[in-house]
Amino acid sequence: MELMKTVLAVAIMTALLSLSMQHKHLMLALMCIETMMLLLFMLLVIYTSTSLTLSQTPMPIILLTISVCGAAVGLSLVVAITRTHGNDFLKNLNLL
Repeated sequence: MELMKTVLAVAIMTALLSLSMQHKHLMLALMCIETMMLLLFMLLVIYTSTSLTLSQTPMPIILLTISVCGAAVGLSLVVAITRTHGNDFLKNLNLL
C-alpha cells in the first residue's frame, strides 16, 4: 500500500512539473490539471479505504464532482477562446 501511495505522489509531482513547463496550449495545461485531480482522487480513495472513520467516506465523491465541474468550465473557456481568437495558444492571449 505504501508503494502505491509513493507512486501516486511521484505521479502528482510529474504532472505538476509538466504543468509548470506547459507554455504553449491552454488545453494541455487543463489536461495536466485534470490529471492531478484524478491522481488526488485516487489518493483520497486509498486514504479513506484504509481509515475507519465514516465521516470521510463521501470526500472522494465530492472531490470528483468538483473536478468534473472545473473540467466543464475549463472546456467551455477553451471553446470560447478558440472561437474568439482562432486558437488556444497562451502567447496570443492578453491576460492582463
